Amino acid sequence: MNNTTRFHNENNCTSVQESIQTTSNVLYTVKEVAQLLKTNIDYVHKLRKSRLLPFLKIGQYKVRKQSLELFLEQYEGNDLTDPFNVKELN
Repeated sequence: MNNTTRFHNENNCTSVQESIQTTSNVLYTVKEVAQLLKTNIDYVHKLRKSRLLPFLKIGQYKVRKQSLELFLEQYEGNDLTDPFNVKELN
């Protein structure tokens, strides 16, 4: 590998690292989501299985910060006790 190629690859790697570190690209684990929502891990898995909160699997399940924020905005004012039977709060 010549110096130009190495420099180009290092720049691409740095660019990827910078974009991963931006707050909009933060990934939360199931445990972290449970802590943020002040609930338990089993409930977070119910949100995942009901597809109310979209996850991806990279070794373990993870959710993007942006997806979590959108979920909270979309379901504000609803009873999510049973994620498979969402009801409006009275």
